[in-house]
Amino acid sequence: MNAASAQAQRVVLAVDLGTGGPKVGLVSTRGEVLWWRHWPVETHRGPGGAATQDAAEWWRLVADGARTGLAHSGVDGSQVVAVAVTGQWASTVPVDAAGVPVGDCLMWMDSRGGELSHAVVGGPVAGYDPRALVSWVRRTGGVPSPNGDDPMGHLLFLEKRLPEVARRARWYLEPADYLTMRFTGVPAASHMSMTAAWLTDNRDLDLLEYDAGLLRRAGLTAEKLPPLVPTGSVVGPVQPSVAEELGISADAVVVTGLPDLHGTTVGSGFVGSYETHLSIGTTGWIGCPLPGKKTDVIRQLAAIPGLGAWAEAPYVLGNNQETAGRCLEWFRDTVAEGVTGVKPTYEDILACAATAPPGSNGVLFAPWLAGERSPVDDRSARAGFHNVSVTTTTADLARAVLEGVALNARWLLEAAEHFTGRRLDPLRMVGGGARSALWCQIVADVCDRTVEQVADPLLCGLRGVALAAGMSLGDVDRGELRDLVPVASVLSPDPARRATYDRAFAEFPGLYRSQRRMFHRLNRHH
Repeated sequence: MNAASAQAQRVVLAVDLGTGGPKVGLVSTRGEVLWWRHWPVETHRGPGGAATQDAAEWWRLVADGARTGLAHSGVDGSQVVAVAVTGQWASTVPVDAAGVPVGDCLMWMDSRGGELSHAVVGGPVAGYDPRALVSWVRRTGGVPSPNGDDPMGHLLFLEKRLPEVARRARWYLEPADYLTMRFTGVPAASHMSMTAAWLTDNRDLDLLEYDAGLLRRAGLTAEKLPPLVPTGSVVGPVQPSVAEELGISADAVVVTGLPDLHGTTVGSGFVGSYETHLSIGTTGWIGCPLPGKKTDVIRQLAAIPGLGAWAEAPYVLGNNQETAGRCLEWFRDTVAEGVTGVKPTYEDILACAATAPPGSNGVLFAPWLAGERSPVDDRSARAGFHNVSVTTTTADLARAVLEGVALNARWLLEAAEHFTGRRLDPLRMVGGGARSALWCQIVADVCDRTVEQVADPLLCGLRGVALAAGMSLGDVDRGELRDLVPVASVLSPDPARRATYDRAFAEFPGLYRSQRRMFHRLNRHH
């Protein structure tokens, strides 16, 4: 992008706060990424299931990113008409009245509140108390996890186990809402951003209040929960001091923050009913806008509050697979580097995998490195290579990782199609894994679906949140989104590979079922 072209754009300061750290971008209101950069952030793990990050560090990196972008992109700060944030959700940041953190962010995998959550919702029906299950699902479409790794578990843990942090906290915020408050000074959330707290009555998305009955059941109050505002609305202007510090327009406004599922939905360009995207990032999921509220408790899928006026339908399909692209990172850092002491690049591993035949010479990889959520909810499940022999090669193992993630996605796709009552085809593929044409083709072959590989899929969140802001400002019409998101390639399933992958998939869910009790025995204390 040359400087003259960049200076002709209305620009969004876009933030995509992933688990691995924030991406900061300058993106036109019509989705053209003019500049971006990623900054890594460490997750600190500790005893009892602790997993935290420093939310103050996020803000420092975002502020530095904005200044760096303006210095190197050719964009003038006066062109920034909006700020928008997307990213990880089901994490909790305790802040004071000014929005400054008073403790670490409890990440979505922090399970220290498990004992407290289990006392509220735990029981014999798929791990839940049946009365709690009915009460929550009827109102919200979902239910808090008895494992404690969600906002209800976090809130209970903060209030009952970290009293000094709780005493200093004025608000408990989702990450996107936290950064939104740092920009505006306004505490605000939406049905969309508060989904994982399961404390709003999602039968009526115009009802902007927390459900008193669910709060009583949880033993919580709404006192420290941020006020709810309509999804897709403008929260407020950027604070003058922040605008001056960052060098952006004092007239810039900030729109409601989006969870990564919602930001990716917009960034995929698929915002029509049942238009489906598949994300392979650190985690993985299958999402699409849906017309009505519905829940599958057994397979862990739900129609959750959607994108409001930003999409055709009021709800969106929610689910999650705990590790997807993270599996390739693990393979690189442990298996590949562990042998040679030299860390190969992802390109090296993908090139190696491409030399193995479809089916990896019979090797299967189960990608449950950190347990699983959908279509089975089991934090004890673990990964493994299966059917390895003395003739198995490194290429077989590398390809098996890619195929294992794709087989897991097919397992989830079956559940999603059962949930929606229709075939979901094509799939727009996004996330870091979608940068690999090989991986996209494997997904097409394994799932027997057409895969549309979105261009620059790693930037889907940045593009999505900027397009959402563009719709809020009237720069973009919803009907334009599909054409505003470029597609790098369209990949059709190869019929010659169907039998190979059908044979592999016929074994895949059984790997979990046959080892489930072993997982529980071996991991009951972890």
